[in-house]
Amino acid sequence: MNTTAAVDSASAGPVILIRALILDVAGPAAQRPVIGSFSALDLGSIVVILVLAALVSTALAILARQRARHGATTTRAAPLRHLAAFALGTPAQVFVGGCALYLSLGVLLPHIAPPAAISLFQTLFDSLARVGAFAIIVWLIYRLTHVLESWLSGWAARTQTRIDDLVLPLLGRSARVMLPVLGAILMLPILELPERFAGIASRATSIVFIGAVAAVLLQATRTGEQALLRRYDLAATDNLRARTVYTQVRVIGKVIDVGIALVTIACVLMLFAEVRQVGASLLASAGVVGIIAGIAAQKTLGNLFAGFQIALAQPMRQDDVVVVEGEWGRIEEITLTYVVIHIWDDRRLIVPLSYFIEKPFANWTRSSAQILGQVIVWVDYSFPVEEGRGVLKDIIESSSRWDRRFWNLQVTDTSERTMQLRVLATSTDSATNFDLRCEIREKFIACIQTRWPHALPQWRAQLARGAESAPL
Repeated sequence: MNTTAAVDSASAGPVILIRALILDVAGPAAQRPVIGSFSALDLGSIVVILVLAALVSTALAILARQRARHGATTTRAAPLRHLAAFALGTPAQVFVGGCALYLSLGVLLPHIAPPAAISLFQTLFDSLARVGAFAIIVWLIYRLTHVLESWLSGWAARTQTRIDDLVLPLLGRSARVMLPVLGAILMLPILELPERFAGIASRATSIVFIGAVAAVLLQATRTGEQALLRRYDLAATDNLRARTVYTQVRVIGKVIDVGIALVTIACVLMLFAEVRQVGASLLASAGVVGIIAGIAAQKTLGNLFAGFQIALAQPMRQDDVVVVEGEWGRIEEITLTYVVIHIWDDRRLIVPLSYFIEKPFANWTRSSAQILGQVIVWVDYSFPVEEGRGVLKDIIESSSRWDRRFWNLQVTDTSERTMQLRVLATSTDSATNFDLRCEIREKFIACIQTRWPHALPQWRAQLARGAESAPL
């Protein structure tokens, strides 16, 4: 028995039963016309169908509200059966209303349609009923997967293990993507599409299924990245290990994403016979195409291989402090083809990955974030270096930006008028060291101005006697 025959049989049974009950109550007089060609039996059948549908829909609405109220007032997570009952409520009401409309139209059709068009209208109603049933079933599956996802997330929140916080929500999201697609594929025969449309629908569902699988794989990749990175904190003071892991995981994750995308596109294209024929033709001339593609994609492939080198050798990492093209900044993002550097003044410097393999650059956090900074001050020869060293000791050791490792003051250069003082001081990272150098520079110069103003750089001149009367 095909779907149409099954629908006709299922719809005829309730109508026959209702008409029999009305005849038992009202007798043969119910078959007499009342309004036009409509008899009391016809009108009574429609009224009974609509009343029964309203009663069933009201009961479903009350049940759904009770389940929702229970889930809102309980102090713990609602049981899965309560959530499922709430999800079933609206689709079940729509299904009941659709059945009532279909049965009522079945009673009305012989009276409102021309005799020659009854078969055509019946076929149209059957097609609409199948489409409606298909849509309601897919909608119901989607609502149930939403309930399942919420329940799994609540279960993960109640458990103590960290892995559950990642795995269970992933299962919920995957079910929410896959189950409606599988339901649509399995319920596709309900539509009884013509042969020329059945092939198109089958191919479309195959494409959707491939896309759903790709979406699940991408979600699994993101979950795997979170599981690997959740133990590492980039905001920590000593984040060398975190930067190493972040760089490796991010680059490898992007490579996996590209691989998933390429395989997905290939699987979709293989569904079309025309593309497979083109692929066979391309394989026949693969040598020439390979040479042309290799020359055209040389830069792209170079950046791609540079990404693998950076992920393995790691000349720079995520959040490293680097100086590139004279610009100081942090590595903000590493993609498969370029690197984004966040410059100190909030500009972004975009650099191809191959740059970090082919050209030199400064990495201030390659082995550690700790750094040694210098401050240069020019003073007069009369400046007392030892006294200045004592003052500088108080300035540096009282600063919270100094990491208590090392500081020094030395005379590193001289000129015909001044001598150069170089102050060295260490900090935990470059940003803190910049602030420390500014603090040292400000306080040390202020001290020189206050205690030894004569030691500031100055010009010396000596006037010879009689020079004022010398001729011009």
